[in-house]
Formats: sequence, C-alpha cells, structure tokens
Amino acid sequence: MNFEDFFSEFAADPLSHKQFVFNALLGALLAYLLGLFYSRFGNTIVNRSKFASNFVLLALATMLIIYIVKSSVALSLGLVGALSIVRFRAAIKEPEELVYLFLVIGIGIGMGSNQPGITVLAFVIIISIGLIQAMVQRKQLIRAPENMFINISTTEIQVEEINKILSDHFSLVELKRMDQFKGKLDLSYIIETKDIDHINKAKNALVEQAPNLSFSFVEQRNLAL
Repeated sequence: MNFEDFFSEFAADPLSHKQFVFNALLGALLAYLLGLFYSRFGNTIVNRSKFASNFVLLALATMLIIYIVKSSVALSLGLVGALSIVRFRAAIKEPEELVYLFLVIGIGIGMGSNQPGITVLAFVIIISIGLIQAMVQRKQLIRAPENMFINISTTEIQVEEINKILSDHFSLVELKRMDQFKGKLDLSYIIETKDIDHINKAKNALVEQAPNLSFSFVEQRNLAL
C-alpha cells in the first residue's frame, strides 16, 4: 500500500448535488424545529427566540465544513490548526444554551457526513425526551410554591395594614427590609404562592387602600428561606 492509498481510505464518497441540497434543506428544517422547541420549552432567562434564530445558519455552516473536510485528511488537519488559532468569546451564561448549540452542531455534522437517517432518528428521540422532561418539570413547578420578592413603596398606609393584606393572600409573608425616609415607606418581602393570580389580587387590594402605592415583584425559584 502506497502513501496515496493509505490516505484514500479516509476519503468518503462525495455527495451528489441533489443529495447535498436535500441534506442542507433537511438540516435547516431540523435546526428550525429545534429553535421552535427551545423558544417554547427552554428555561434560560435570555431572549430565547433571538438565540434560536442562529440555529439554522450554525447547522448549515457546520454541514459545509464537514462536507469539505471529510474527504481530505489534509483539510481536516488544516481545520484543526485553524480552530486552534481562532478563539470564540461568546458569553454562554446558561448550560442549557451550550446543550442546544451542541445539538445544532450535531445536526450539521450528521448532514455533512451524509447520515440523514440516523440524524433524523436521533433528533426525534432527543426532542421526545426533552418534551417529556419539560412536561414533568412544568408539573413540578405547578405543584411547588414559588418564592418571590415583593417591593412596596408608599406614603399612605402603615406596615401593619400592608402585612395584613399580604397575609390574606399568601401562605408565607416575611418582611426582609424596611426603610423610611421623608415619610416614604419602602418594604421588601419574601412571599410564597402557588398561583400568580394571588399576586394581582394582593396588588389590587393594596392599591385600593393606597392609590399611589408602588408595587413590584421578582420571581426567585428555589429561594432558600
């Protein structure tokens, strides 16, 4: 076996133009569907729709790279060298974002290596598991009470009245901070509730007593009390 024969063993059969176009369209469709799934069921705080809008282009770019380098060992080694120079500084704030990026890259690799069947099968299995996981998590969140911060600013009613109104609507009310300056009262509470409607009812009850009251809340899941 000569030198050329040794490297030719690593070369894959080139795709026809029709097969390449088919794989590209299928990969774009899978990446688009993954983006819809992430936008609907993702848990990250960032703008999920904006983040998911990059999935199709990332999948196609990955497919193109794999398609070009998979038939040439020299190109593969060159790609490794190029990637060792380029450093990506995108801020990945949530592990979930990284998982979805790997899934998109996996779609691109599968299509670029002309494995549409196994790629679609893996996509269906992963999405099915993710859907089941999302449904289970949602049921757990519905059953579990939510811990939230409520901030109230007023000059019209006293602490005792605010405490009574909040206690009528929430199972747990804990005053964490109280500031008073020039007649203005600023209060910070941690409350516990299973229904978001209780927050609106409590807000309306407070506004009835103090029309100029400022009311805000911040969700804090799994907050340790």
